[in-house]
Amino acid sequence: MTSHDASLRLTRREAIRRVSVLFGGAALVGQARLLDALESSSPKAAAYLTSIEVTLLDEVAETMLPETSTPGAKAAGVGRFMALMVADAYDPDERHIFREGLRTLDGECTEMSGRDFMAATPAERLSLLERLDREQYEYMQEWKDGEPVHYFRMMKELALLGYFTSEIGYTKALRFVETPGRFEPCVPYAPGDKAWAPHA
Repeated sequence: MTSHDASLRLTRREAIRRVSVLFGGAALVGQARLLDALESSSPKAAAYLTSIEVTLLDEVAETMLPETSTPGAKAAGVGRFMALMVADAYDPDERHIFREGLRTLDGECTEMSGRDFMAATPAERLSLLERLDREQYEYMQEWKDGEPVHYFRMMKELALLGYFTSEIGYTKALRFVETPGRFEPCVPYAPGDKAWAPHA
């Protein structure tokens, strides 16, 4: 996870805040523990999920953030990042929800298309994830503190966090200027332009 090693040191708390902004300011699942995990970067990770589950996470994240003119989630190692965060930052109940969620996602794909997620076409994968995203959104609208979080919400949060805090996401998917030079409170923006990468 070379690209993450550097970016995790550079961003940490700011990374969490930025991804929270992507979710409209809502706190991420286990936000305080995510912060601790980002700072400690313990090597114990990845042992919680199997390599097959990590590969599935890579494909889920790649469906959300595919390769276009910039590298996608798999190139950024998002599956391994998600596994690390689940192992290091989630409590046992959250880990259980996440892992069962992976099984549910795979089962729903088979029910919908006759193929599991790994065998499904890109269109079938996208259709399933769009449905799960609507489902998690509706669930979270009625969600109350203390209730379990929808598993797809966790996956989406971790995929975005992993991608946009990786070197690829930070420097290639976003516009990154290493030394801005001066404060620019208002810069021109045309629809379709990449967003600017904030500085750590």
